[in-house]
Amino acid sequence: MLRSLLGEPPRQNEGLLADTMDIMVQGVKLLQKEMERHQDPSHDYRKLEVWTHGLISSLDELEQCLFAATFFRKKVVKDYVEDMDAAEKGDYARYVFFYKDGFIRVFSILDKLGTILNEMYDLNTSKVKTHYSYFTVLRQFHYLKVHIELGDKLFSIKEQYKETLNVLRGRRNTEIHYMNSELKDDLWQRHQALYGKIELEDLDGHLQDLDQGYQMVCKTLYTAFEYIVKRWQR
Repeated sequence: MLRSLLGEPPRQNEGLLADTMDIMVQGVKLLQKEMERHQDPSHDYRKLEVWTHGLISSLDELEQCLFAATFFRKKVVKDYVEDMDAAEKGDYARYVFFYKDGFIRVFSILDKLGTILNEMYDLNTSKVKTHYSYFTVLRQFHYLKVHIELGDKLFSIKEQYKETLNVLRGRRNTEIHYMNSELKDDLWQRHQALYGKIELEDLDGHLQDLDQGYQMVCKTLYTAFEYIVKRWQR
C-alpha cells in the first residue's frame, strides 16, 4: 500500500520475509483443516486463525514502515532542522512518523505472538503477570520446562538482538509513557548547544536499529511457526 502511495513498484516478497509469510500461511491452512475436521465447537481454532492472520498483517505493516522511513530519510540532506526548507522539513517529519510507528510495531508484534504461544501451549502467563509481554511468555517455557526446543530457539534469537531490543524498548517507552523521543533528543541537544542550532539525531543509526528489530521479529515468527507447523503436521 505505502509503496503505491510513494510511486514505488509493489513489494516482491523474498528471503526471510517470504519464508516467514509462507510458514504463517501454512499455519493458517492447517488450522482451517482442523476446523473442517473437528467443526471447532469451542471456536479455539477460529480464534488462533484470526490471530495468525493479524500477525501476517502486522508483519506486512512493519515492513512497510521500515521501507517508508528509509524512503523519506533519503530525502533529508541537511544536518540541522533550521537549515531545511519546508519540503525537507515535511520529509523529515514523515521519516520520524514511520520510524516511530515501526519501533512501536516491533514490540506489538512480539506481544501478539506471545498471546498465541501462551494460548496454544497453556503457559498460563497471566498468573505470573496480568498484563504480560512476549518476554514474560518466553520465560514461561523455561519455568514450566515445556517445549524446551522452541523456548531455547526463541531465547537464542532474543539474546542475539538483545542490545538492539534494549535501545528500541527505551525509545518505545519514552514515546508511549513520557515524551516524544525526538523531543527528548532535542532537549538534550539544546542543552549542549545552548542557543546554537540543533543537529539531527543519527538517522542512519536509528534506521539500522529498526531494521535489526524487523529482522528479529521475522526470525522469531518464522521459528515459532515452523515449530507449530511441524507439530500439527505430525
